[in-house]
Amino acid sequence: MKLPKTVNRYCPYCKKHTQHKIAANKKRNPRTMTYGSKIRARRRGQARGIGNMGRYSKPAITKFKMTGKKSTKKTDLRYECNECKKKHIQREGYRSRKIEFK
Repeated sequence: MKLPKTVNRYCPYCKKHTQHKIAANKKRNPRTMTYGSKIRARRRGQARGIGNMGRYSKPAITKFKMTGKKSTKKTDLRYECNECKKKHIQREGYRSRKIEFK
């Protein structure tokens, strides 16, 4: 996907539309032991009982087959305002194989 190097956007810090530089960052992977994941595991019936539940101490499921990795990653674009030099990120990432700035 080809994107321009600069774009006119609304800056929430200046509270007006200004030129912004675009930079692409790597999307970070979600953490595995967040509060929400522990809550979901508890609702599924894991991490309950007596004794060592080290990472819920269940053996791996043998007949479960993963479908494979996605061919694209979500974009993580950072916009830097040319006036106040503050950075802000895009609201939602969209999937694309490669990002190229022209």
